[in-house]
Amino acid sequence: MDSTTNGAREQQRVEELCAAAIRALTGEPGLRFRGGRLHRGHTRLPIGAPHLHPGAGDDLGSFRGAADGLALRVRHSDAELHRALRPAEPIPRLVFDMLEQFRVEALAPEHLPGVVTNLRHRHVSWSLEFHHSGLTETARGLLLYTVAQVCRARVTGQPVVPETRDVIEHTRAGLATRIGGSLAGLRRHRREQARHADHARDIADLVGEMLGAADGDGTAVRRRNGSLAGMPLVSDEEGDDAPVPTAETGPSRTLDAGAGYRVFTTAHDREQAASSLVRPELLAQYRRQLDRSIAARGLNLARLARELRALFAEPAVSGWDGAQEEGRLDGRRVAQLVAAPAERRLFRTERVEPVTDCLMTFLVDCSGSMKQHAESVAVLVDVLSRALERIGATSEILGFTTGAWNGGRAMQDWRRAGRPPHPGRLNERRHLIFKDAETSWRRARPTIAALLKTDLYREGADGEAVAWACDRARKHHERNRILVVVSDGSPMDSATNLTNDEHYLDQHLAEVVRREERAGAMRIHGLGVGLDLSAHYGRSHALDLSGGVGNGVLAEVVGLLSGTRHR
Repeated sequence: MDSTTNGAREQQRVEELCAAAIRALTGEPGLRFRGGRLHRGHTRLPIGAPHLHPGAGDDLGSFRGAADGLALRVRHSDAELHRALRPAEPIPRLVFDMLEQFRVEALAPEHLPGVVTNLRHRHVSWSLEFHHSGLTETARGLLLYTVAQVCRARVTGQPVVPETRDVIEHTRAGLATRIGGSLAGLRRHRREQARHADHARDIADLVGEMLGAADGDGTAVRRRNGSLAGMPLVSDEEGDDAPVPTAETGPSRTLDAGAGYRVFTTAHDREQAASSLVRPELLAQYRRQLDRSIAARGLNLARLARELRALFAEPAVSGWDGAQEEGRLDGRRVAQLVAAPAERRLFRTERVEPVTDCLMTFLVDCSGSMKQHAESVAVLVDVLSRALERIGATSEILGFTTGAWNGGRAMQDWRRAGRPPHPGRLNERRHLIFKDAETSWRRARPTIAALLKTDLYREGADGEAVAWACDRARKHHERNRILVVVSDGSPMDSATNLTNDEHYLDQHLAEVVRREERAGAMRIHGLGVGLDLSAHYGRSHALDLSGGVGNGVLAEVVGLLSGTRHR
């Protein structure tokens, strides 16, 4: 069993353990994790503070601390009251949500010291990660970090994180005279949510004003990815009651009748480099646009690379280290034993280093409905490809669409042939290559930007595209081959559906995925853009890209790849 499978099972075990701990602390048997998120029945519960989002590289204590924090939030916080009292502006709302989480953590039962330890461990881990990422080197980041440290220390009675005490000292002193009274109120009214909220609101509003003053009109602090200094500005509570739509599918009468999947004609099918379809000047313009978008989002590429390395790197022998005092006898140094009998460094040992033997293929659905997500998807696959290259992994970025709407020349051929029934796939298939496995990310940068050319986006036959991507991957030597399909819906080609039946392409996609998974050469994941793709892919996760791609979205993708976000 490979390390990736072991890692996925371990993550699943951790998730189940955390869910059991939450049910025990809250007394609510209906709480469970689904898709890596806590749910009560079919309703997703909010995660109201940035430190409650442990990543794939965090230890068990961090996951237990986050789980205990969630349990205390469910147990001690009135969600309706919190929503009624919270500020409307993003920055004050972020601080207000965080202070409410600190309040419930201060209510951890004294007879459960393990819970208190877990909460402290998670807070310290998050704090050090925030600091080491360089976010405390900015004025905004340092202010938010200091507020988090000071407020949690005051309400829980625990000290600030020792490693960063000197870092925050100056900012802490400046805040003391402005929020001292409110800080005392946080501690005094920690058991009364409404009265505690008055003081939390005062602090939140003050922080919002300070950040706004630092940035003139305040607009600069709100990034396109909805985050500020690594903290989400778009609340996790917004839209939680609305279920994520699920891709619809069903049996195909045509395929069930035993006809099998067919293609009416391949005469007009094409496999092309995406760069050949875009003028060089326009491609350069798209690349500049994509670079600006990535720079504006404040993505933590180093952390992403570390998490991916933790998932996919395996120890491998890369040579020998000589002049060792133990190991295997090095024949080249035996003469030294005669010349210097006291010499002990006559041995050599195998050098073992982490090696990432992995090919990850991103297959992007270039159908018409994906136009609105083109920039976010381009950012996502570009950053992931870059991070994979940093850890020595190989990546491909592929796309699929059609050469025309409503069947194009294939439809015309069918009509000339007398309109035979059930013609099978009836359109001009177009498979696009944005980056192949042999090309480095740096050399492929211009071509990847062709994802922004939205007039390429038409219709698509997903099943054929998945089979094509898997065929390409099998030609490579990497032991771990992973396919990530990025799509916002079920397969859709109007001409094919009209001349066969509405689920013809759906069922073919399901058959292809089952066949490829059964063959064992590929692991296939579905990333649904605002849609649950579990009807088509056994490993799937729905992404919300309405706020763009931030570090939270990248963490969700890593969660899917690690096996913690699935169905």
